[in-house]
Amino acid sequence: MADFAIAPSILSADFAKLGEEVDNVLASGCEIVHFDVMDNHYVPNLTIGPLVCDALRKHGVTAPIDVHLMVKPVDRIIPDFAQAGATYITFHPEASDHIDRSLQLIHNEGCKAGLVFNPATSLDYLNYVIDKVDMVLLMSVNPGFGGQSFIPTALDKLREARKIIDASGRDIRLEIDGGVKVDNICEIAEAGADTFVSGSGVFGGANDKDPNRYDTIVKQMKDELAKAKK
Repeated sequence: MADFAIAPSILSADFAKLGEEVDNVLASGCEIVHFDVMDNHYVPNLTIGPLVCDALRKHGVTAPIDVHLMVKPVDRIIPDFAQAGATYITFHPEASDHIDRSLQLIHNEGCKAGLVFNPATSLDYLNYVIDKVDMVLLMSVNPGFGGQSFIPTALDKLREARKIIDASGRDIRLEIDGGVKVDNICEIAEAGADTFVSGSGVFGGANDKDPNRYDTIVKQMKDELAKAKK
């Protein structure tokens, strides 16, 4: 299993000072910056595009940027995010007519590729493209909005995905997204996740009056992760 990584979702950040927000969560110990890209088509919400990714790179962010595409179709936007500085680009299999081709496109653009599985989407797709996947992202909420509660059945799905990844012998990150908080992150890690997307859990879970608010919340998460039995 890869080392644990916390990936704050900037969807929950203060966009009026986004560069500062990202600098602060990275300084607090977070390892990856997570982008939730929604198109008001595949999901009923509209968020951010490649210009925001490019702006953060120009701002000086050097940490990996993990772009979760909740858009349909996906192929048109992949090169734009690659050129904007994405590290990982993940998409939902339902949003691509040719999943294998979309994964190859991401790799050809110089990024790592991944598939995203909604709560009711089968992991069977991995049987055919596991050799082209660098990340598996499991949604523990229905995609489209931040601040939702964790769906408990995602734990069983994590265990199943962990078995598939381990059996492949490949270096594949297993990411979870949705309702990840201090009080459940240990249990989620024990189910097999190594990468933890948290939007409101990081940005909204901190006390605005605490000058070191992100240090506090991220330390609490890391303390919980240290208890996890792998």
